[in-house]
Amino acid sequence: MKILKYFFGVLILSLFIACSSSDPDPIDPNEDYVPTPKPLAVPPIFKRLLPPPNIPADNPQTVEGVALGRKLFFDPILSGDGTQACASCHQPSNSFSDTNRFSVGIDGLEGTRNSMPIYNMAWSTTDKFFWDGRANSIEEQALGPVENPVEMHNTWENAVASLQSHAAYPEMFNKAFGTSNITKELTAKAIAQFERTLISANSPFDKYLLGEGSLTPQELNGFQIFMDESRGDCFHCHGNDNSPLWTDNAFHNNGLDAIITDKGLGEVTGDPNHDGLFKSPSLRNLAFTAPYMHDGRFATLDEVINHYSEGLVYSRTIDPLMKAVSRGGVHLTESDKADLKAFLLSLSDSSFINNPDFQDPN
Repeated sequence: MKILKYFFGVLILSLFIACSSSDPDPIDPNEDYVPTPKPLAVPPIFKRLLPPPNIPADNPQTVEGVALGRKLFFDPILSGDGTQACASCHQPSNSFSDTNRFSVGIDGLEGTRNSMPIYNMAWSTTDKFFWDGRANSIEEQALGPVENPVEMHNTWENAVASLQSHAAYPEMFNKAFGTSNITKELTAKAIAQFERTLISANSPFDKYLLGEGSLTPQELNGFQIFMDESRGDCFHCHGNDNSPLWTDNAFHNNGLDAIITDKGLGEVTGDPNHDGLFKSPSLRNLAFTAPYMHDGRFATLDEVINHYSEGLVYSRTIDPLMKAVSRGGVHLTESDKADLKAFLLSLSDSSFINNPDFQDPN
């Protein structure tokens, strides 16, 4: 009898061990789970003039992923002291940029570059992000600020631990990615999904191109100045009516400094021929994104126009497109400056900054 009880006990113990080892880990990914697809709402003007948006195969847009990314974007939980979110330096009312020349991190330290606005990122043809192109994808871009000692000054280990112990996030990650096991990679993927939804394409100029609105004579003349190589000569770096991104997404030295102290792209590539080159920002939403340039040195759009008109300076890596540098600029008349400014402001999209889908959900 004792022998039978012994073998019965061993059998029960073996079955328990076998069942325990074969049960899936509750935080392992559920390979059968499929979140709800949410393709980007591509604007008509983009459908007409641009290729399809660039969506990574390993990070498709989903309802659950976008909702998670939106919550993360506005939540200060990712910062070292729980006081700063992505949205602290990328505010919807400013076209997801910052009104400060240099954003201030959690320790009261200032950066050295102006916060770039965020919109239409899914159509970035170069897949280089930040002013200096140091990130090769939107996902990679989303990873950087958390560990930057001047910005959120955290570690991803601590940030993930905060998310994992949160009441809502494990379930939100499970709905978005089929796992409650939170990682920095999944966090960045969610933020990237939300950022790809930030699409701006409803400016007066967009409506004009679609035949749904008109422009003033001043705005139309400003566009002609923009396109005229003997006057504004702006289109080489910032596109035209056949390129509604209003940027070439490339890197240029636009004649700001004779002596280059911030190397920009050159700091990333190590190539001295890239010193002083920065990514051309889109000209959309200029009404909301002051100050301007990579270092926010110009407080007004008038100062920007004056730079290209009378303020160009030569340096070794200045872009060949800055053809007027030998005479200090293109020398626009005051009337031309006013018209050019009117056109540039016609590229601003107030519906974008007020879109309820882009506001803080927390």
